[in-house]
Amino acid sequence: MNKGAIQRFAIWARNELIAQVSQRAYQYGITKEGCGEANAVTVGGRALTADEQKQRKELVDQIRAKGYTQVIEEVSYTWFNRFIALRFMEVNNYLPSHIRVFSDSTGTFKPEILNDVLHLELPGLNRERVAEYIESNDTEALYRYLLLTQCNALNESLPRMFEKMGGFTELLLPNNILKQDGVLGRMVSDIPEEDWTDQVQIIGWLYQYYNSELKDDTFALLKKNVKITKERIPSATQLFTPDWIVRYMVENSLGRIYVDKRKNEGVYADGRGLDEMTWSEAEAERIATEKLIADKMGWKYYLPEAEQTQEVRKQLDEVQAEYANLDVKDIRVIDPCMGSGHILVYAFDVLMQIYEANGYSQRDAAQSILENNLYGLDIDDRAAQLAYFAVMMKARQYDRRIFSRGIQPHVHAIIESNGLDNSSVDYFTNNDPKLQKDFGTLMDELRDAKEYGSILNISQVDFASLYDRVEEVRANISMFREIVLNSILPLIQVAEVMAQKYDVVVTNPPYMGSSGMGNKLSSYVKKHFPNTKSDMSTVFMEQANRLSCANGYVAMINIPVWMFLSSYTKMRGELLHNSSISTMLHLGRGVFGADFGTTAFVIRSTSLSGYKAVYRRLFDSPSAVDNESEKQRQFFSAGNSFYISQDNFLKVEDSPIVYWLSEKMLSLLSSKDVISLHHDVGSGLSTADNERFLRFHWEVAANKIGETKDSPRKWFHFQKGGEFRRWYGNLEYVVNWENDGSEIKYWVTHNPKDPGTTSWSRRIFNVPLYFQHGITWAVIGIGKISFRETTANSMISNAAGGIFSFECEDDFLNLLGGLNTKLWGEIFQVISPTVNYSAGIIQKAPVPKADCANMVRDCIAISRNDWDSHEISWDFKRNPLAPSAQALREQMDSQFAASRMEKFGRISWHYENWKQECEDRFQQLKKNEEELNRIFIDIYGLQDELTPDVADKDVTVHRVFDSKDAVPESMKGSNYVRTMRDEIVSLISYAVGCMFGRYSLDKPGLVFAGFSKIEHSTKKLDGDDPELEKFATQNADGSVSYGSYYHEVNQDNYKSFPIDTDNIIPICDDDYFDDDITGRFVKWVETVYGRDTLEENLKFIADALGGKGTSREVIRSYFLNDFYADHLKTYQKRPIYWLFDSGKKNGFKALIYMHRYQSDLLARLRTDYVHEQQERYRTQLTHLADAIDHAGAAERVKLTKQQKKLQEQALEIQKYEEKVHHLADQNIQIDLDDGVKHNCELFADVLAKIK
Repeated sequence: MNKGAIQRFAIWARNELIAQVSQRAYQYGITKEGCGEANAVTVGGRALTADEQKQRKELVDQIRAKGYTQVIEEVSYTWFNRFIALRFMEVNNYLPSHIRVFSDSTGTFKPEILNDVLHLELPGLNRERVAEYIESNDTEALYRYLLLTQCNALNESLPRMFEKMGGFTELLLPNNILKQDGVLGRMVSDIPEEDWTDQVQIIGWLYQYYNSELKDDTFALLKKNVKITKERIPSATQLFTPDWIVRYMVENSLGRIYVDKRKNEGVYADGRGLDEMTWSEAEAERIATEKLIADKMGWKYYLPEAEQTQEVRKQLDEVQAEYANLDVKDIRVIDPCMGSGHILVYAFDVLMQIYEANGYSQRDAAQSILENNLYGLDIDDRAAQLAYFAVMMKARQYDRRIFSRGIQPHVHAIIESNGLDNSSVDYFTNNDPKLQKDFGTLMDELRDAKEYGSILNISQVDFASLYDRVEEVRANISMFREIVLNSILPLIQVAEVMAQKYDVVVTNPPYMGSSGMGNKLSSYVKKHFPNTKSDMSTVFMEQANRLSCANGYVAMINIPVWMFLSSYTKMRGELLHNSSISTMLHLGRGVFGADFGTTAFVIRSTSLSGYKAVYRRLFDSPSAVDNESEKQRQFFSAGNSFYISQDNFLKVEDSPIVYWLSEKMLSLLSSKDVISLHHDVGSGLSTADNERFLRFHWEVAANKIGETKDSPRKWFHFQKGGEFRRWYGNLEYVVNWENDGSEIKYWVTHNPKDPGTTSWSRRIFNVPLYFQHGITWAVIGIGKISFRETTANSMISNAAGGIFSFECEDDFLNLLGGLNTKLWGEIFQVISPTVNYSAGIIQKAPVPKADCANMVRDCIAISRNDWDSHEISWDFKRNPLAPSAQALREQMDSQFAASRMEKFGRISWHYENWKQECEDRFQQLKKNEEELNRIFIDIYGLQDELTPDVADKDVTVHRVFDSKDAVPESMKGSNYVRTMRDEIVSLISYAVGCMFGRYSLDKPGLVFAGFSKIEHSTKKLDGDDPELEKFATQNADGSVSYGSYYHEVNQDNYKSFPIDTDNIIPICDDDYFDDDITGRFVKWVETVYGRDTLEENLKFIADALGGKGTSREVIRSYFLNDFYADHLKTYQKRPIYWLFDSGKKNGFKALIYMHRYQSDLLARLRTDYVHEQQERYRTQLTHLADAIDHAGAAERVKLTKQQKKLQEQALEIQKYEEKVHHLADQNIQIDLDDGVKHNCELFADVLAKIK
């Protein structure tokens, strides 16, 4: 099936139909702005026919009741549904006339109905009208008439898909419907005809894709805190269920009823009786028999019951005895959230098999299924229409004459009672107290029903009496007759379906969190479903159980939050005590795309003590996103199958559905010796406004970052979770905690978004845990959790958790070691298998007990060395490929200088050494982690369940490979893979830092990271910032003035390689400036590694970067085109080097160092660089013009190309100069405390975009 074609058509068709229907409405004087007079007899000077007047008034009434947009949307999807229904019927030859409406026998968009019009037999066809159209050669009008007549003719057999014509929807049938590129033409041409033979798939995908843009719009509104209205609930919550999962659910619920009835017939294949077998043999035979029965029925996804004990089998026999004499006609199946009818259609197939196995003909079975077995509900009218159609088409598959039998299925859209007027109700209830009470009850319960859908609990009134009254009205002639038959009867039918109990409830529920619910729905859910109120999908789990009869089955696909989260503890307790899980497919992520994870299951609505269910885990890693094919492969391989009694779940706190755990693991999880008994556990600071109070540490002035809790400085190190990394690292942020967080505390109590908070302690928690040495982790993370050291000079955020208060260092190390083992990883997957690892969850984990302090100390050291080797570390010293000036001098002064410099002067030698150092570090950490795993596995006796192996991709220090192609499969998916190019890019970044003075060849670590804007201060010269105070002057009034920008950088720190004096380094496509970045970089390489190896080193760099040309050309191209993108990646879109960029033609580019910015920088940039570059362009263009005049033909082509490029650059820089001039005149000052994002926005017109 070409889903791409279906998706493109459905999305386009919705927009096209809305446009065309709106155009038709406009022709009748109806727009979004207004409708005019409802009873108009003319529009735009054209007289309306009587039918048009009636239809227009009906349309105006609808718009005034529902709104223009909603009515246009409804009419559009009504015609869309009719079009796809007709297309399906014509392709499958289900039209009673057997004449195609849209295509000919070749499948081309040439309506056969036009060619055969003279021989066409359609109820209601006016041949005189047909003749008039033919005579006037009005093919368009003829086709519109035939299409409407065909729809009207189908009303008798399919009334809920093809309403009787004459209503306002007929008025709005789009114009130009015979256009090849119109909706009908593209429906025929875009979607392959063979796709229309797969009934379930074509209807389901068309429905889902048609709604996709509306769904996106709904969620966009939700982000703006606009709740999901009842009109938008369907589009926001529907997801098409994969066919194989539908089969699993139906086969293991409805199918199991049949298997339970048949599995003991004829006893067992080898002829022995039960008394001649051991119990295990009897169970094995029973399982084989179940499999045999299912195989004969073609039920590939049926799972036989697990082997049970004799005690459990006795309970099962008692339960199954109820179904032993159950007639197939008495089996009721419902999908209360039926969508487009996928589940109902397959249930129809399974019921047909059961009927045929009981001796029924397909014709009789089809009729009985519609009348007795199948029920469906949906909140969405369009979905109900499609489901109704799908079920009827399935019946037609088995009975060619089903349309003529007048049978209608129990498939309905939820109906509200709001629109019924009192006079109609009074007429219907006929002063009968019992009728008044019963129908009044239904009226009350179905008021605003579309707000709630099928979660409403409807009373079991005397429906028989209500139907008797309907038949009385049907036999009478009354002005209320049509209202009773068209409005009151459907209400009663829907109510009865909602009030009944069912043997099988199968559904894919709506997915909508409580934050998206409207007020009415939210209030109802909180009142009636307090244990599952967080999401509609879990609310429906409760409702499905209520709809199920005693010993019935509930089959569902759902999000797995109910299996584990503590917020569902009560719900799980009720389920585990009152029901029995029969089978479950834990699907993981990928069923609905890169989703939140899903699980499909079948639950028996009765409690069976000791019953073992069948579980299959269809994923290897919680974070893996597998496609359907992979899920099915894992299903059939049955590798991850588990057989366990749910009684075991009750042994663990909060009763999580931990089906995969062994007795030993369950025992460990049941331990009462948990972390919270020994340590303080909590989350950290929530600033209430991260944009205001949080920065990356490289954004602010280094001397304003405090290194101790008591520092008077403004910024403090801040742990904010971060990526998967064990032992040490993810130290990137700083937080404004000046004066003990006074600004944050003030903001918390004055935040306009939170006016109810008057005390900061309501939002800022666990303050005593700040600035403590301990263990931290990321609260949110898909997949494995990782724990790291947090030091006493930092705080943790609410995005991170923390464990503190240790008796000694070894206590800390032992706990950290245990938490990072595979065993405790399994434990955390049990207690929180979602993406949430809150402190409240972590503190419930049992305490790991082992002596492993020395090994953990080594792991931390290894991880810290790795972290600090990269620029974004606060403790970064120097790039590992760049030796210090002192180291270089030592080598040169050595008696072995020649041989040592032979290696030391080559970047390739340093690269190989670094690569090996990384490899050694990686292997040692992996060895340590595997030893830690072995220690804990042995202590808890889990050798048969866990191996100590650590996957290469889970070791969280970097490995270096020469290229992406050299990365082994074992490292795929790791965030710790670097290539030779990555290392050279880091070397170049370090070199640029040396050019600007951030780093120095003469001093390790951060040498200059600026001072925040301080022009005058009352602060005394107290020695707190000695580096700054070197350049301070005490004024007579007590204030302090600081020296000019140029004096803030101590030039003595840069003797080996002087920094750029004006903090402007141009990036040019030629050697236009003395301080051009390419020239400066070449000089830096020469300084660091020596002149003798310069060309070799430049070639090594160029080869690693990749590109064409000489080494210098490749390096220049890198600075022009790629450096800034790499810089943004390294510094996470908060660049410290800003790129002044004129545009795509590379007319002008220059880097500046944010921390050395001064208010006159733009003026100097303009006069010293932009103007200079403009003059160079003018000079070059003059030379080129002269050269072109005297060049030969071939040379002229080349020169003309150069001329065009320079002209474009000159024009670009001319416009750029005007922007720079405008900003330079403003003499803009920046404050580093404001952060990169704010400061860059001040220069947005002249800086390269951050993306």
